[in-house]
Amino acid sequence: MAVAGEVVVGVGPVAADDVLRVARSGVPVRISAEALALVGAARAVVDALAHDPRPAYGITTGFGALATRHIPPESRIDLQRSVIRSHSAGTGPEVEREVVRAMMLLRLSTFATGHTGVRPGTATAYAAMLNAGITPVVPEHGSLGCSGDLAPLAHVALALTGEGDVRDAAGRLVPAAQALAAAGLDPVVLAEKEGLALVNGTDGMLGMLVLACHDLRALLRLADVTAAMSTEALLGTDRVFAADLHALRPHPGQATAAANMTRLLAGSAVVASHRTPDCPVVQDAYSLRCAPQVAGAARDTLAHAEQVAARELASAIDNPVVTGDGRIESNGNFHGAPLSYVLDFLAIVVADVASISERRTDRLLDVARSHGLPPFLAHDPGVDSGHMIAQYTQAALVADLKRLAVPASVDSVPSSAMQEDHVSMGWSAARKLRRSLDALTRVLAIEALTAARALDLRAPLAPAPGTGAVVAALRRYVAGPGPDRRLGPEIDVAVRLAASGELVAAAEAAIGALD
Repeated sequence: MAVAGEVVVGVGPVAADDVLRVARSGVPVRISAEALALVGAARAVVDALAHDPRPAYGITTGFGALATRHIPPESRIDLQRSVIRSHSAGTGPEVEREVVRAMMLLRLSTFATGHTGVRPGTATAYAAMLNAGITPVVPEHGSLGCSGDLAPLAHVALALTGEGDVRDAAGRLVPAAQALAAAGLDPVVLAEKEGLALVNGTDGMLGMLVLACHDLRALLRLADVTAAMSTEALLGTDRVFAADLHALRPHPGQATAAANMTRLLAGSAVVASHRTPDCPVVQDAYSLRCAPQVAGAARDTLAHAEQVAARELASAIDNPVVTGDGRIESNGNFHGAPLSYVLDFLAIVVADVASISERRTDRLLDVARSHGLPPFLAHDPGVDSGHMIAQYTQAALVADLKRLAVPASVDSVPSSAMQEDHVSMGWSAARKLRRSLDALTRVLAIEALTAARALDLRAPLAPAPGTGAVVAALRRYVAGPGPDRRLGPEIDVAVRLAASGELVAAAEAAIGALD
């Protein structure tokens, strides 16, 4: 029976929400008894092959381009230890704790399928290290995304064997052997096949994809909020967000974004003030009028990425793999192409959502296009610069995002003496997507900060309840319009509120949950 708050692996595919809980909240994990039985049955197959004179890849042979080398029994423990040590070849800054924990859970989930051939004791030791809060130090650079995330997973496996460095539960950098001993755990001495099973997976790129999908879905709700705020502040119309118009082009994400914006702008005195026959504006600029089309396409792309992630969460990735009928077969399921493609797709999406946000901010600051707002929203234009340089910061971030949107998946670099002659670069795609999401958060935060200032300047006209609640949330930490003051700290506050979900939560408290 599952204990409240724990994640049990081996009872179907691990859920994306469970990945988040383990990675970010430290929820413990347990391998089900049924899964341990499957693990034991697969191990029996490996043990039988270890005594068979016929070569079995990774069990009685070397790895990769060295697979033609027969390894005698007395050298096989050395073989497993060597593959972990040699593959622990990463370099660069440490990967974030949440990424390593997600990666560990997903590798454990694959063990629990009974297709890898690890011993039950090795699987439970892996779970124990995760539950003890021991986070192996995994350098950022080293994976080609094929055969899976070899180097990152090897650094995790190295810690399991008592070597390398880790962060303990308190975040201290300590030797792995010391952390294991403090947690009452023994280092694992690997047996045949286990070295490969520990490193041959897509778990790093998959873990980052799951985390990114969750974060992007939240940011797209924020994008609807900031777009509504800017539309309102720029005296735009909400008529273009009507459901019947979007039904003419039935993309589901577009309809969702338009519905969100309609609700956010409902009851706005600012919008009502220019909804008159003599309003001179016939059509709003694309960055306002087409906001649902862009945010909607982003949602539809995200939905595809979530579907790919769900399929991968239901997968057993290893090479060779122990089949249900007891065969051990080489395969190519470790290739990260399905993940790499959608990670790249999402980086493109993030860049474009940020780009349209920056264009709205620029309109708010341009006296020629802002319909009566002061230049740069400055208190005393000329003496004060207002939010002029906030847009510069946005522009710099958007420029970075465009570079990060260049696909990694098209940049295969052959390796292993041309045995691994086509690789996915999925890990690299995931790493740059994480940087992209951080930049998008900052771009949207700046738009929210700028649009809030513009809405204040529309007084005495009141914004809609939804958008007004976001302005009020910002005003609890950031003062309203006035003479120039240090803008950097205010941007940082807005970024914190955006990243934590407080801005969206403020709107939802006023009008109900956004989709």
